[in-house]
Amino acid sequence: MLGPVILAASRSDKMRRFISAAPGTKQVVGRFIAGETVEQVVPIIEDAAGKGLEVTMDVVGEDITTPEQAAAARDAYLELVGRLKDLGLGTKAEMSVKLSMFGQSLPSPAPTPNGEPSGLAPAFPGGHELALANVRPVVEAAAEIGTTVTLDAEDHTTLDSMFAIHEELRKDYPQTGCVIQAYLFRTEEDARRLAAAGSRVRVVKGAYKEPASVAYQEKAEIDKAYVRILRTLMDGEGYPMIGSHDPRLIAIAQELGRKAGRKLDEYEFQMLYGIRSEEHIRLAAEGHRMRVYTAYGTDWYGYFMRRLAEKPANLLFFGRSILTKG
Repeated sequence: MLGPVILAASRSDKMRRFISAAPGTKQVVGRFIAGETVEQVVPIIEDAAGKGLEVTMDVVGEDITTPEQAAAARDAYLELVGRLKDLGLGTKAEMSVKLSMFGQSLPSPAPTPNGEPSGLAPAFPGGHELALANVRPVVEAAAEIGTTVTLDAEDHTTLDSMFAIHEELRKDYPQTGCVIQAYLFRTEEDARRLAAAGSRVRVVKGAYKEPASVAYQEKAEIDKAYVRILRTLMDGEGYPMIGSHDPRLIAIAQELGRKAGRKLDEYEFQMLYGIRSEEHIRLAAEGHRMRVYTAYGTDWYGYFMRRLAEKPANLLFFGRSILTKG
């Protein structure tokens, strides 16, 4: 019952201000956010590589309101690529991006009947084309150092644009990945379409507040859909990425991989930084590819609240920290 409440709070400016100012927040946020700057996360990337782990890096922040903020997000990722190049970690670290951070949700100028901007529309380009223009140089830079980019899924209204950008980027950079969410009704069809040779697809349960008209609401139904989708991906010709901390789903994924005749390096597991760290090491020791989703940056609020919503028990930890610090 707490999950939807927490997700609603993730969009509240009032709650953002309250939680950001709470005395115990920094301690709890540090459990999920690796740092605020590239330099702070470099030792974490190096440590993971030393343990046989790989990472996917996420510069947090998504609620942008101007093209200038979208350009700054692009530049933050380009800075990250530069540091990965300097460290020689291109093959161990990929990047995850949210297209909303690159301007996907900004409005586009309204055309007149002759195709020209009306003059009444905003004076800047926006939306789908802006996001594509901003993410492309990141994908290009990643390819140059031997790594790639995965497009994160956001709420269901953004997905048609995300998949179209994914398709466009794959024309030149076929290793570009995308994320699908098991709780959405549409995802089983998306999985069938994406389970093709060369594709890289991360399947997650889903972490946005979605209406019953488009998404399963009960955990049992979501889990069943996750298994059906995972079977489609394992039986396909692409590269599945299992985004889950659920021991049961991890075991099922291993069994589906075995039945599909996949070697251990023909799929991978992905888990969040700060959650089940010992399991990261165990899976890597067994020979699995294990990638740690590692977020950093200053605009952490939306990401942090979704982590609480995924596991409301973390809210108790958060509450105790606030009371202790208070």
